[in-house]
Amino acid sequence: MNKDLNKMDGFMTKKTVGFTLGCFNILHQGHINLLRNAKGMCDTLIVGVLSDDYIDKNKKNRCFNLQERISILSAIKYCDVVVAEDTLEKLELWEKYKFDYLFVGSDWYGDERYIRWEKELSEIKNANVKVIYLPYTQEISSSLIIEKIAKRKREIDNE
Repeated sequence: MNKDLNKMDGFMTKKTVGFTLGCFNILHQGHINLLRNAKGMCDTLIVGVLSDDYIDKNKKNRCFNLQERISILSAIKYCDVVVAEDTLEKLELWEKYKFDYLFVGSDWYGDERYIRWEKELSEIKNANVKVIYLPYTQEISSSLIIEKIAKRKREIDNE
């Protein structure tokens, strides 16, 4: 009887899909915290990784190429699916992946783009997409790590 109930479980309960997106330029504790928290709130976590072209056009401090970043994220147990992406547009991403939850760092709360995206996602008929702001890990980012490395290199060069 238990085996029959286990088989039926997939039919009786909807699996929730979460989505998050980032550069994941230099993986750090803040990324791991976000991924762990996001995975804890959904059955399947899809992680979008911004393309090399996107980063080169917008951030300019890319350390690892797209395939390297995808490979690193794919090895993390919290990431069920890792995909390359060229857009930040959340409605476009929802149309592609049909996620239930959009996970975002709390540092983006109140940002004009996220206010717009929340509104757009809330207007999708029969979707009930929730934007969830997860705690931002203070005092760490890929940009800060790059700055620390550059500063340390300058110090060594001046010794």
